[in-house]
Amino acid sequence: MRIKIRKGDTVEVISGRLVDKGKRGEVINVLIDDRRVVVQGVNIRTKHQRQVQTQAGRNVNPGRIQFEGPMDISNVMLVCPKCSEATRVGVQRNEEGAHRVCKNCEALID
Repeated sequence: MRIKIRKGDTVEVISGRLVDKGKRGEVINVLIDDRRVVVQGVNIRTKHQRQVQTQAGRNVNPGRIQFEGPMDISNVMLVCPKCSEATRVGVQRNEEGAHRVCKNCEALID
């Protein structure tokens, strides 16, 4: 199945952790093979980083690092730029190619 969410799209979290449910954010990265997306400000993870010396002789500072973790693509819905609602995405084909379309207001997304 083709993925209809791309990098740079605004999405809304529709399921998952209660802390993140209902949040909106921009897609930072799409992992196509795993069918997962990374959304800015959503699914924040904490990694405890120890001090490591790199080959260049610099030290990486220790501490707790927070980053956005990937989440399944089925847990997010695309937000239509025209009606600003979370919507399903359709594909409309014509002579110029295929374009994504909002199922609510039928506006072109690309």
